[in-house]
Amino acid sequence: MSDIDEDPSPVGTLTLQTLAMPADTGPNSNISGGWLMSQMDLAGAICAHDYAQGRVTTVAVSAMAFLRPIPVGTTVSCYAQMLETGRSSIQILVEVWVRPRTSKEVLKVTEGEFVYVAIDGNGRTRSLPVVTA
Repeated sequence: MSDIDEDPSPVGTLTLQTLAMPADTGPNSNISGGWLMSQMDLAGAICAHDYAQGRVTTVAVSAMAFLRPIPVGTTVSCYAQMLETGRSSIQILVEVWVRPRTSKEVLKVTEGEFVYVAIDGNGRTRSLPVVTA
């Protein structure tokens, strides 16, 4: 992952957008990585749910690196893009871009690959629906 790019812009579809609030901070008064990861998981789950046409659950998350701290009041935007599907699994790239209150510039803060599995009403793995183009 790198934030060095000729024309940096988000990859995927804007799936979740929120405002970083004081209750979301860690001990250093910046937004906690755990809160940010939970927002990413929600964004990925929205994308996976839409594809799976039903319930999904998170089964894995790849390594993440946080490129910069996020201060309170920042607009946090999660972009999701489906990378790959299996019989019951969906792999989704989630990027997080932020816009501080004091700026119009958007900055990438992290990305991660999330894997979800489609489940039935009893929490058992189910096959993904057949999607025709």
